[in-house]
Formats: sequence, C-alpha cells, structure tokens
Amino acid sequence: MRKLLGTGLHFDWKVVTITIVSTLLLMVDYYHRLTPEAWGIAQWKAVDRTILYLIIPLLITLLIFHEDPRRYGFTLGDWRAGLLITTLAIILIAPVLWFVSRGDSGMQDYYKGQAGGLPWNTFLDLLGWEFFFRGWILFGYARKFGAEALWLQAVPFALAHIGKPEVEALSTIFGGFAFGWVAWRTKSFVYPLLIHWFVASFTILVAAGVL
Repeated sequence: MRKLLGTGLHFDWKVVTITIVSTLLLMVDYYHRLTPEAWGIAQWKAVDRTILYLIIPLLITLLIFHEDPRRYGFTLGDWRAGLLITTLAIILIAPVLWFVSRGDSGMQDYYKGQAGGLPWNTFLDLLGWEFFFRGWILFGYARKFGAEALWLQAVPFALAHIGKPEVEALSTIFGGFAFGWVAWRTKSFVYPLLIHWFVASFTILVAAGVL
C-alpha cells in the first residue's frame, strides 16, 4: 500500500480490508438483526451469521480481491489428514466436554432449553463462523504474518465469546488456536468446522441434560 500521509508507513491493503471488515461484521452481528426477529431468534440468527461471515467475505474475495476462495481455505484441502484429525479430536475431546458440561452450573444455566433444532441449527450457525475465522482471517493474515496468524485469528474469536459461560470463554483462545492449526494443516476450514460443530452440539446436549 502507498505511503500514508508521508509518514513512511506501508500497509497491505488486503490485510487492512480484512481487519476493518471483520471487526465491523462482528459488531453488526452483536448489535443488529438482518432477518426479522419475528421469524425466530435462534434459527434466523444463524442465517444472519451465514450472510455476515460467509457470503460477505466470499463476495469481497471474489469481487474486490479478485482471488480464488480456495486460497482462503474454501476447499476440502488435505481431506485424508482432515478426516483423521477430526476423528481423533472428537474421540479425545468428548470426555472433557462431558465432564465440564455436567460439572459447571454456568454451562447448564446458559444452554438450558437450547437443544431444540440440533444439530442443524449449530451447523448453520458455525458454517460462516468457521470460514470467517479459520478461512478468511487466518489465510488472509498468513500471507503477511506467517504462522503468527494462528494466534492473531484466535484473539477476535475469543473476544466474540464474551458473554458465554466463563469456563467456555476462557478456553477459546487455545481452542481458537487449535482450530486454526487444523485449518493450517489441512489448508481448509472444513475440518475445524466439523470439530466445532461436534463440540457445540455435544456441549449443548450434555449441558441441557439431554445426554
């Protein structure tokens, strides 16, 4: 990017665009509804997030960046490694989720009554969410910052969890890094999506007392 006001500062315009747009999209998600609230809170909020976190970044990638979305993880990538990592992650994390969700009253209070519509509402909710963090931001930043992008994308991901149960929010800086690593390893956002989909659905079912 050109010098800014003669200060000698140079910026990568795509990194700047991703940073500003991603921040604004998170704020819009927090403060506004795109779909009429009368249509239902849980299901249609997921539609909002698909628009904000999947469709808008894809449009920017195609129409403004003029790039192939596959460069941002919109691909199956290394599917053999992806399926293996996903399977192992689910096996290892399920007992931890069971213990935490059963033992934390904050989790139970927060997720009480939210089991309806599972697992499809969590999939729709997380589809755009995972492309946004583990695709668009991660791979967009990686070109400039390399592996540091794994931590950089984990920060807004963790902050977006403020308001959820404390034990869940505290885990997200490390969980965000781990999801980012899976995307980095497989060159795809699909496998962190599958893992996160299991984590969210299983946590809700256990915390709500269904399992």
